[in-house]
Amino acid sequence: MTLTSASGAHILGLGAVTGYGWGADALWTGLLSGKPAADLYEGYGGGGSAWLAMVPPGGDPQDGISRSARAMRAAAREAIADAVARGWTPGRRVGLLHAVVVPEVEEWRRFYLNDKSNRRVRDYLGMMPSTPVSLIMREFDFHGPAMNVSAMCASGNAALITAKMWLDADMVDDVLFIATDLSLTPEHVEHFVKLGVAVVDVEPLDGCRPFQEGSRGFPGGEASISFVLSKRAGASYTSMLGGAMSHDAFHLTSVDPARTHVDACVRDALSAARVESGDIRYINAHGPGTAQCDAAEAGVLDDIFGGRPQIYSVKPLAGHCQGAAAAVEIAAAALGYEHGVIPAPPTVAPGHPRLLDGATPMDAGLTLKTSLGMGGHNSAVVLAPSIAA
Repeated sequence: MTLTSASGAHILGLGAVTGYGWGADALWTGLLSGKPAADLYEGYGGGGSAWLAMVPPGGDPQDGISRSARAMRAAAREAIADAVARGWTPGRRVGLLHAVVVPEVEEWRRFYLNDKSNRRVRDYLGMMPSTPVSLIMREFDFHGPAMNVSAMCASGNAALITAKMWLDADMVDDVLFIATDLSLTPEHVEHFVKLGVAVVDVEPLDGCRPFQEGSRGFPGGEASISFVLSKRAGASYTSMLGGAMSHDAFHLTSVDPARTHVDACVRDALSAARVESGDIRYINAHGPGTAQCDAAEAGVLDDIFGGRPQIYSVKPLAGHCQGAAAAVEIAAAALGYEHGVIPAPPTVAPGHPRLLDGATPMDAGLTLKTSLGMGGHNSAVVLAPSIAA
């Protein structure tokens, strides 16, 4: 699937709930600090402990009984309030896209283990993936299309691409985008460790070193991120010029080492955005710190872009937020354009020569955001500063 740049999808508002806390300011301050959001949590790995970037307690209890519902609605409200403060007026048709992978996993866990499959109907309905979407639409009186999008770790890119498709097709005037993943139960963490990709036994910068020697994988993370997107540029953070998605159809967990479809997806994204490889200044990478993903993205940088762009990944800082991962990383790029700084983590070992080391002043230029979802989901979007809208 390739998305053309018939018009820009402009991010006019931003909301965030992450391991750094509740609010976009907490995310930005945390990323700029160069210190991971992860903390040590007990009760994981058979009663042990794990370094995880979990969302801390907070939110409005009236938004639901789960952390997930509270985080989703808080992020959405912040994005809408931010957009309005920057001059946005909702159009007649506001759609909603919610990027998710395993929604309400904590509540399903409690439903089976604690409640023995017995709950009030109202509380049971709260676990349905349609419920948080419906509640947001009702709260803000939005009446455009509303749906969930899932493409594993590439879900954020997938929903952003879908949002631009809606805007380009004139199905909507504006889109409320939300990506939510608060799924760090002991069972989920344990199985990602067993897969050999999650590293929770050491502090994140010791274990997660994307594009550097000694990297073992990623720390688990949680987040809910929200954007307001519109065809009207306004005071935007960034504009999405185009994007593309494909599938390797190769393996349940592994990236095809030939990179055939990864490379084609990146080239299709450039074509859709109507830009050349030489126009890309930065690559905001999926960068989970696993050997296969780092090799694939470094290969893209070296072979398609001739080693010109600089590359970074914020996963050592924010953690791998699964279904919300791409959204957290797009938020980092959007805030980077707003403040003129790329919030890259510090390097801790020898690595790729184009890898950024710590917070870096941002030059004018385009950003390619890649995201590779487990199972073969490839995605790439091209982001521009608001002045390029």
